[in-house]
Amino acid sequence: MIAPESVLADEEEMRPFECDALSVYRSLPMAVVLPSRVEEVRAVLALCSRLMVPVVVRGAGTGLSGGALPVSNGVLLVMAKFDRIIEIDAENCIARVEPGVRNLAVSEAASRFGLYYAPDPSSQIACTIGGNVAENSGGVHCLKYGLTVHNLLALKVVTMEGEMLEIGYGTLDFEGYDLLALLTGSEGLLGVVVEATVKLLPKPERAQVLLAAFDDLGQAAQAVGEVISAGIIPSGLEMMDRLAISAAESFVHAGYPDAEALLLCELDGTNAEVSEHVMTVRNLLKKAGAFEVRTAQSEAERQLFWKGRKSAFPAVGRISPDYYCMDGTIPRRELGRVLTRMRDLSGKYGLRVANVFHAGDGNLHPLILFDANIPGELERTEAMGSEILELCIEAGGTITGEHGVGVEKLNEMCVQFSPAELSQFHRVKLAFDPDGLLNPGKAVPTLHRCAEFGKMHVHLGNLPHPELERF
Repeated sequence: MIAPESVLADEEEMRPFECDALSVYRSLPMAVVLPSRVEEVRAVLALCSRLMVPVVVRGAGTGLSGGALPVSNGVLLVMAKFDRIIEIDAENCIARVEPGVRNLAVSEAASRFGLYYAPDPSSQIACTIGGNVAENSGGVHCLKYGLTVHNLLALKVVTMEGEMLEIGYGTLDFEGYDLLALLTGSEGLLGVVVEATVKLLPKPERAQVLLAAFDDLGQAAQAVGEVISAGIIPSGLEMMDRLAISAAESFVHAGYPDAEALLLCELDGTNAEVSEHVMTVRNLLKKAGAFEVRTAQSEAERQLFWKGRKSAFPAVGRISPDYYCMDGTIPRRELGRVLTRMRDLSGKYGLRVANVFHAGDGNLHPLILFDANIPGELERTEAMGSEILELCIEAGGTITGEHGVGVEKLNEMCVQFSPAELSQFHRVKLAFDPDGLLNPGKAVPTLHRCAEFGKMHVHLGNLPHPELERF
């Protein structure tokens, strides 16, 4: 069925797979399996289904919510060997890829045709398309070009029973339920992706980045709204605060100024369009209070500006023993208020926070700096993170934008969603995975857990068997 060398069962061999990028949670699986063919994936899943053995799927392990955390009584199915770009169809602007293909590799392969793949998470040199689908990843250019769900055309998915499903482009799945959207962001709870068809875009004639420095965080937040209100949709609109700017500059030497807040605004399109928008946005940023507005003078400088932003996470890792990367989304109009409240929480908990985020669509990524070696500091960090997520809900937002729920945000799911909504999530899960074997304990909390969390009154009497027992 599968080569012996593709099955790992020794503790030492499995140790590298004990966690994803949220390393505060660790667990060793019963076994690690690294298939290389679809037939092997189907056989492993069918066997585990018959034996009632849980399965957790893993890509590159760059996830930040514990979504690929193994379970001790289950199999960890690692899709790293599925790394082929099957086809670049330049005429139809699509690419067919296996789930282990790195995000950046798609654009590299399409480059010779003048095409690229728009979603670009900061971890794009390492993260995989399968993981992007599982978490509905975005990146710095998601404001204009959308998340994974907006750039995905079709999937081939294997169910827990080993059945192959083909969903989306080229199939009959055009009416009724939008199964493609349902599977995107489902965090490995519904099926195992073995192939994805993604949309490719023509490279714009020109792309130009403006860097704007502010001595007030609120002014920078206000500037974001001013740009969007002017009817201009930048391809990227990112914000960093003083701590993130300092860390990134020390790490990358991007030439960032000393400021309380920094905006990076990228405009792309035709030459004439970009020239017009650059002048408009420059004036808007100045009017909003920017004390310096700089335009990248070359492609190399543009890439350097973005390198600083995309390196912010590892850069912060150089100034703190540990950091906890949060992921919440709020309406743009609430940016200033929420950032101010987060500063208050930083003082309350005695923990520094570096903010670096997708300002254009309100997707926040506060990095809480801590030291896990200090007793109680991790717990204090998690408590602060929970308050930040509840703040996002209070502001009319959501607890995740692109990192998913995993094991990290299960309690906050109880705050955002009602018992009826959570019950419906479980019913969808049961429709795809009746025995609950795929990625158990992730993304959707049980109603009993929510009752224990104390954030909602739970009534279980109207739930039919077997859902009642499962909850």
